[in-house]
Amino acid sequence: MRAALHATSSDLLGYFERRVDVREDAADLLGETMLQAWRRHESVPEDAVRQRMWLFTIAGHVLANHRRSRRRRGALTDRLREHLSTAPVIDGPDEAEQHAVRDAVRRLPDAHRELVMLIHWDGFAVAEAAELLGLNPSTARSRYAAARETLRDALTGSSPVKAPARIQRM
Repeated sequence: MRAALHATSSDLLGYFERRVDVREDAADLLGETMLQAWRRHESVPEDAVRQRMWLFTIAGHVLANHRRSRRRRGALTDRLREHLSTAPVIDGPDEAEQHAVRDAVRRLPDAHRELVMLIHWDGFAVAEAAELLGLNPSTARSRYAAARETLRDALTGSSPVKAPARIQRM
């Protein structure tokens, strides 16, 4: 198997380079072909000519999968563009408010920032965010409460964003 791959790899790379738009994809496809060949090593023919044909057959299947994936991604992108172009615009905070919120969240301590982003921007519940971060749920709740207090102070102008001393030790 190793000898067959070594003898055929430059030909396979050329095969892919002539068939893809992005040259870097050719190397990825060659790697995928080698992986598929190794997974099927018990099927490799004995004859060197048949081995080369066998590898090119695998390469053809890998290329077909690559093209299907690209078409699907393109179709999905087109559908998403169409949806976004026809979706109603939802009134929300103006740009200055959005910037202020993002800036306040950015200035939170790392542990608080990720928790707030998971909850408010990614839609997770506090317990789910705790699990994702590897935290005890009660720890996540107390950090979230502290983060909300810090954000409230920062956004209402009460004080600069700085975690209280008891939170900084966490």
